[in-house]
Amino acid sequence: MSTTLTPREIVAELDKYIIGQAEAKRMVAVAIRNRWRRQRLSPELKDEVSPKNIIMMGPTGVGKTEIARRLAKLCGSPFIKVDATKYTEVGYVGRDVESMVRDLMEIGIALVREEEAGRVKKNAESAAEERLLDLLLPPTASYAAAGGKASFQASEGSGAIPLPDSPISAEPVREGREAPATTREKLRAMWRAGRLDDKTVELEVEQASGPQVELMGMPGMEQMGSQLKDTFSRMFPSKKKKRRFKLDEAYTILVGEESERLIDHDAVTDLAKERVEQSGIIFIDEIDKVASPSQSGRGGADVSREGVQRDLLPIVEGSVVNTKYGMIRTDHVLFIAAGAFHVSKPADLIPELQGRFPLRVELSALGKEEFLRILKEPHNALTIQYAALMETEEVHISFAPEALEEIAAFAEETNRRTENIGARRLYTIMERILADLSFEAPEKTGETIVIDREWVMANLGDVRENADLSRFIL
Repeated sequence: MSTTLTPREIVAELDKYIIGQAEAKRMVAVAIRNRWRRQRLSPELKDEVSPKNIIMMGPTGVGKTEIARRLAKLCGSPFIKVDATKYTEVGYVGRDVESMVRDLMEIGIALVREEEAGRVKKNAESAAEERLLDLLLPPTASYAAAGGKASFQASEGSGAIPLPDSPISAEPVREGREAPATTREKLRAMWRAGRLDDKTVELEVEQASGPQVELMGMPGMEQMGSQLKDTFSRMFPSKKKKRRFKLDEAYTILVGEESERLIDHDAVTDLAKERVEQSGIIFIDEIDKVASPSQSGRGGADVSREGVQRDLLPIVEGSVVNTKYGMIRTDHVLFIAAGAFHVSKPADLIPELQGRFPLRVELSALGKEEFLRILKEPHNALTIQYAALMETEEVHISFAPEALEEIAAFAEETNRRTENIGARRLYTIMERILADLSFEAPEKTGETIVIDREWVMANLGDVRENADLSRFIL
């Protein structure tokens, strides 16, 4: 799925959640727009245009991962974030780099299946409701008028549940004949009104059988493990077991079963494969950790680091990876690598891998002004989140402008004195400020509280005065 948004519109959408880093936003926006442009080329030229992979450099907490995650969500693209340090060279114990493509395909399948489930949701709910009514009122004529009332087969632990008073035809019901429509519609109305939620019905559900196969810790064994699971599932088919559920639980199960029945799983696989190959995004974090600093000698851990880089080469350049859904080509998957590069630098990567990431952008560290904007502007700002959390306790809080300025200034000061962890520092400071209020909130129902500068200084006074204490608390 390629977005029709222009680069300027993509940047505007990212601005709603991420403060600053204009250059990085522009670069990823152009990369996404180029995918849309590529789809409109002639077939001969389209295959020749490859994505321009990106390396993001910058300290932690400045928005590298969030830019990629929001971008993928905006475009509806399969997205996976992996850590370069989790992979090992082929032949060593650990995960091989091809597993990231298999994981991306699983995410693509889940993404497309969710979209298809939404598309068939209305029909699935209608079919599930009919099946639920069949459970409540089976099409057997074993019900007879008892004082002019009908009953259905739901259970609350004691027999059938009578319907409201209503005239029911005295016409005899022959064996196998369906119940009168009026009775079924009365049950439907009662179900939709929530009057049957505490009743239970008996439902057949699948129960896994056979041995559970897990292969862990062996390089390249992830694919074999999934194949063995499929083999055993065919050898030991799942059994069905009858269980009792409340009506709302049974309805949810039936909706899931009907959705699975209505979805074309072959079409889901084909669409997910195309989506992964044409618009998939793999975010490789901590890429600097597998780079060997130029001043160090080649040996020890550096050998394994270079091995991971060499294994990444064919994946990034474009190769075919075998998955349980078929062969996946990575020629047009967009790779975004990120790292702090405090010790090493992009030039310390092996030259071949450097060439696979032609675009580089440096994200700047955040200061007081950026922290203040992070607290006020994004749609998911921390102030909005904490206010919403307190509203659940019917405690109404608001933040005075001078309080936000104090928080932003303290975050900048703490990052400068200790480790610079970027915007993540705001989480620890906000928790420190609101710790007592969060604990006492159930006892302050109905109160309106304004968080001002004095409140902030009172809660941060001890850690501000004691630099050693701030290292452990903030």
